[in-house]
Amino acid sequence: MKISGKIVDVRKRKIFNGELTIENGIISNVVGREDVDDQYLMPGFIDAHVHIESSMLVPTEFARLAVVHGTVATVSDPHEIGNVLGVEGVEYMIENGKKVNFKFYFGAPSCVPATPFETAGAEINVDQVRYLLEKPEVKYLAEMMNWPGVLHQDKMVMQKIHIAHELNKPIDGHSPGLKGKEAEVYIKAGISTDHECFTKKEALDKLKYGMKIAIREGSAAKNFEALYSLIDEFLGEIMLCSDDKHPDNLVQGHINQLVLRALSKGQSFFNVLHAACITPIDHYGLDVGSLQKNDPADFIVVNDLKELKVIQTYINGQLVAKQGNTLIKRQIPTIVNQFNCKNIRPEELTVKALSDKMYVMIAEEGQLITQSRIIRPKTNKKGLAISDSENDILKIVVYNRYKTSLPAVGFIQGFGLKEGAIASTVAHDSHNIIAVGVDDLSICKAINTMVKAQGGVCATQGKKTEILPLPIAGLMSAEDGYQVAKAYESIDQMAKNMGSTLVSPFMTLSFMALLVIPKLKLSDKGLFDGESFCFHPLFEDKPDSRN
Repeated sequence: MKISGKIVDVRKRKIFNGELTIENGIISNVVGREDVDDQYLMPGFIDAHVHIESSMLVPTEFARLAVVHGTVATVSDPHEIGNVLGVEGVEYMIENGKKVNFKFYFGAPSCVPATPFETAGAEINVDQVRYLLEKPEVKYLAEMMNWPGVLHQDKMVMQKIHIAHELNKPIDGHSPGLKGKEAEVYIKAGISTDHECFTKKEALDKLKYGMKIAIREGSAAKNFEALYSLIDEFLGEIMLCSDDKHPDNLVQGHINQLVLRALSKGQSFFNVLHAACITPIDHYGLDVGSLQKNDPADFIVVNDLKELKVIQTYINGQLVAKQGNTLIKRQIPTIVNQFNCKNIRPEELTVKALSDKMYVMIAEEGQLITQSRIIRPKTNKKGLAISDSENDILKIVVYNRYKTSLPAVGFIQGFGLKEGAIASTVAHDSHNIIAVGVDDLSICKAINTMVKAQGGVCATQGKKTEILPLPIAGLMSAEDGYQVAKAYESIDQMAKNMGSTLVSPFMTLSFMALLVIPKLKLSDKGLFDGESFCFHPLFEDKPDSRN
């Protein structure tokens, strides 16, 4: 096979008229040629850090949608399914991904469970980390979220890090807000990347100590505006990633969107493509081509260098997308799951107002971090703290889906619901059932809808309930990716019709149980302070608020 056009050689930082010769999936020759087709040939895009599970799609379906936007590979952390099913879940992702022509590079989850302050469905121990890292498909030790364990030389944490060093595999970081001496200690342990920077000052501090920065722009966490100028300032040290991408957003675009935005901000063309295509290859040692002779034939064809409309996507020399249509055939996935909880009753959600000073979580648009504040709770005649939708103070519940236990209850501001409730079994990192709503009856109905479905996202408003089932680990659908995107779009709109002011209410909800991100979060065991890394009372000076 031969294909010609204006070849964009990012490594040599030049554009020239030329022709590629492709044999057995490899670029066997690259030659200059005057008479070429009116198109540009570029390396394909790489998502440098993503949890495939957050798209609510299995890897094969994720690939079908992503190739349309010129993505040829992902650096994928499977710790979401790892928290539900352990090593079995990681191997499920690897095997499912092998069924299509797309380059999935998985990591060995380093923190399953993420903390001892929540209930996960599984554990991945030191021996299992080694077992995974020895697999050729596993390229790195996935994000080390237990940064306190690194700073304090926790034995198990350091064993996992040592194994990665021994096997010469890089280690991804996760250290939101870490700066100064603590950042230096964390990085010197051999942790080489971070995707959690939400200010440029934080990123510069980490770059100073030798860490690479992945600029994240996902469905909930959006750090591009704060960090994009690093692309021109630190060639070879910056990557682009989505981290978490919901299906409707994946239909609209992927890393290609970040490339266009960076260019519109005045960042150098070659520097942007280096971040989007080259740095991940070099850092992780990926077998992904960059339009060099003897490279795998992984590339995209675009119309011009301004619009960058993807006309074709090739992986290993095979055409996988053309003119906005995926050519990857759908694969029917097998169902794996773990669910063992019963329906709950509204009275299990009641909270006694133990004082007139109640701590409230504050969700922030476009951020995974939360803030906290103290308010005077709204109470009923029985002295119970209840939702106050007029002031956007809503009850939030996390319910253990792995064994029978009482739900944990708190209060949150920022969702804006005026009626009903929303719930999800996508609740990082342990993926218990999480719900937020304006009254106990609605919250209870939403949670029980999740129990019956054995996983999914739902919205309930009076007699109306809409659900997107996620039967695979309670995280992913078994259906066609484009159909899942439409179903998610519908349920997302229902949440907004109920009053939510968030751009992505379900994605934001999914992070409200993520204890490793400051400040105040809720696990199935209770309210948690992500800065001091300990449980936190709901009422000031009162240790327990449960009825």
